[in-house]
Amino acid sequence: MNNRQMREPHVGLAFSGRRRPGFDQDYGARMEHQVRDSLRNRSFSVTEARGKLVDEQSAREILDQFRRAGVDVPLFLQCTMGDGRLAPTIAARWNSPVVLWATPENPEGAMISSCSLVGSHNWASIMIRSGLRPAVVYGDPQQPVTAAAVETAIRSAFAAACLQRSRLGVVGGAAPGFLAMEVDPFQLRGGLGVQHQSISLAEFGAALGEIPEADVKADLAVALDLKLPLQDVVESDLVLQSRFYLVLKQFFCAQGFDALALRCWPEIPNDFGQWPYLAMTRLADEGYAIAMEGDAYGALGSYLAEQLGMGRCYISDWLAHDCNSVTLWHAGNLPFSLSPPVGTPGGPVVARHFNVPRPAVIESTLQPGMPVTLFRIWHGADGLQLVAMEGTSIEPRRTLMGTNGLVMFERRDIEAEFLRLVRAGMPHHVSLCKGHHAARLAQAADLLGIRVTTAC
Repeated sequence: MNNRQMREPHVGLAFSGRRRPGFDQDYGARMEHQVRDSLRNRSFSVTEARGKLVDEQSAREILDQFRRAGVDVPLFLQCTMGDGRLAPTIAARWNSPVVLWATPENPEGAMISSCSLVGSHNWASIMIRSGLRPAVVYGDPQQPVTAAAVETAIRSAFAAACLQRSRLGVVGGAAPGFLAMEVDPFQLRGGLGVQHQSISLAEFGAALGEIPEADVKADLAVALDLKLPLQDVVESDLVLQSRFYLVLKQFFCAQGFDALALRCWPEIPNDFGQWPYLAMTRLADEGYAIAMEGDAYGALGSYLAEQLGMGRCYISDWLAHDCNSVTLWHAGNLPFSLSPPVGTPGGPVVARHFNVPRPAVIESTLQPGMPVTLFRIWHGADGLQLVAMEGTSIEPRRTLMGTNGLVMFERRDIEAEFLRLVRAGMPHHVSLCKGHHAARLAQAADLLGIRVTTAC
């Protein structure tokens, strides 16, 4: 499987300094040493600035160093309180989220040792009012809980920055009647920084015909090597699926799209003779952010999840619910890695669509017993919003055609939650990733200016 390569964050580490004496400089130096130790052996790389943030010139030089080094996320510490006048400079000269880490006071003695939290709080308030939203962490570098909080802050800032620079392709627009999934390109650009490009289905069809036969043949061999069982489908049906797959992948790789939303019906099955879901499922399982039915924010949510390190994303209808569980279902696009293995009960099978019986959809069940996060970003009457709910996948109560799963939530009134989300204008698609990631999603949303309606 040719998985999409996801880059780890590159962190720029900078400490504030002081031109005049003050606070406990020895204690501050010990904190700096502990911070460096805590950042070793992480999956992300760290470049420490040459020199400290002490004045306007040093702030500009350090930000220039970070740019030359390819830093994604600056991490600023005031192990002893720094100059608040530098915060507007950073806000003016760095246009993506940063992380402010405040270290604790010396617990021994009567002296105020650092005012680190006061200094970081001061910088945060200035930056926010200057248009730059920082992630803020407070804690001891030697404590695991602090290390986890720093990791979350860095990954959230990185993912938010990636989304702000991302390029979204919408092929054919939203499916008929799914008006809540339509997007305004200028609103998208103004609200999130995302670049939007429309691609017509005519362009999609023309690109489909330009794929060389040799490439189709080679990809068909790759698809067959997945050993997916075929149900009312024959091997020759998979030729067009390989063509779909190669065209969509070309949009990602050759045209530079970070996320794609495809109008998968009614034109594609009617005009080309097949549904594109096997191709889309392969791409989703390889880490490409792709959404069906022209769901632009669904595709962007998948891209954000991948950048947050949440793994593969299943976009689904919210089919049904009771007081504490949600039934997920769609016609056939659950990533293979989120279902039982091939050849086992609930594992992926290539089949025909249940409603318009043409190939090729995936029938599979969400793997039971996993911690999962259900989430959605949308633009409603109150602007951009996020919901994120942590639960556990359980064995479905009945067998459903297509892809499906059942998620149980503890201590949550799902019926009341559903009505609240409907009133907030949330579309009928939700996304699911393995693991509990509500805190990471909520922090990324805050950095992007997205209002968090639920995150737990």
